[in-house]
Amino acid sequence: MNFKKPKFWDDAGLSFWSLILYPFSIIFLLGSLLVRLFKIEKKFPIPIICVGNIYVGGTGKTPLALEIFKIIKSNEKNPGFIKKGYDYLYDEIQMLKKIGETFTNKNRKKAISSLILSGHDVAILDDGFQDFSIKKDFSILCFNSEQLIGNGFIIPSGPLREKISSIKKADCIFINGNKNLEFENKIKEISKNIKIFYSKYKIKNLDKFKNKKVVAFAGIGNPSNFFKLLKENNINIKKTYSFPDHHNYSKKDYDYLTKLSEEDVLLVTTEKDYSRLNDKMKKNFDYVEVNLEIENKNEFINLIKNKLWK
Repeated sequence: MNFKKPKFWDDAGLSFWSLILYPFSIIFLLGSLLVRLFKIEKKFPIPIICVGNIYVGGTGKTPLALEIFKIIKSNEKNPGFIKKGYDYLYDEIQMLKKIGETFTNKNRKKAISSLILSGHDVAILDDGFQDFSIKKDFSILCFNSEQLIGNGFIIPSGPLREKISSIKKADCIFINGNKNLEFENKIKEISKNIKIFYSKYKIKNLDKFKNKKVVAFAGIGNPSNFFKLLKENNINIKKTYSFPDHHNYSKKDYDYLTKLSEEDVLLVTTEKDYSRLNDKMKKNFDYVEVNLEIENKNEFINLIKNKLWK
C-alpha cells in the first residue's frame, strides 16, 4: 500500500481540506468505536508488549521494537515479534527478522498463538495499539518531535488514528527527536503520571558518507525527517526525493534516481527502503544504518520489569 500523506495533515489549525473531510472523520471515529464495542479482549499466558502510535506512520515504532527486543533478550527472556501480515509491510518485517523470530498473520491473535507454540515467552507487537482484541500488558505510544499530532484531527481530515485522549491507555510515551515541554504538558493534562521518554537516531556508518556528496531518497512515513538527520550529521546532500510510504521501487524510479546523481555522488536511502530494492539497484545504492538511543534507558528498563515481572 503506497501512501503519501496530504501536506495539510501537518498544517497548524483547521485548513480547507480538513474542514471538507471532517464529516468523514466523524464516520471513521464512530466506526472505530463500534468495532471496539464488539471486540472481546483476549488475555494471553505471556506478557504482551505493544509499540504503537496514533499518528499515521513515521513515529519510530519499528526501531523502538528492535531495541525492546534487545532489552528483553538481555534479561534472559525469549521474545518474538508480532507483525500484521500485509505484503506492503515487507520492509518492516525484514528489519524485525534480522534480529528475532517474527510471526505474521492478518489476525494478530493467531500470530501470538504461533509465537507461544514456538516456545517464546514475550510477544512484542510492532503496531497494534488500536487492536482491541488483544489484552496488552505494556503499551507504548510513539510520537515524532517534528510532526507530533499534526493538525490534531482524525483520519481523513488529519493524521490521527484515534483521539489524543487515548494516551490514557498507554503505560509510557516515546518522543523521537528533540524535547518539547509544551507537548509534554499536553500529555500530562491527559494522563498526569505517565512516563515520557525521548529517543534519537544515531548514524552507525557515518564515516562512509563523510566528504561525499549524496542524493538522498526515501519512501517512509516522513521522508523529511530522514533528510534532516543527514543534514544534522553534516552529510553533503545535493538533492532529495520523496516517495510514498512503503513504495515499491520500479525500473523507472531507478532510471530517474541514477539520472539525478553525478559520477562522484552516492545514492543514499533508509534501511527500510533499501530492503525494497532489487539486487541490481542495491549494487548502485547505499543505505544509512541507524541505532535508536534511548534517554534514561535504565529507567525505561526498570519500568518494563516492574510492570511485567513484579
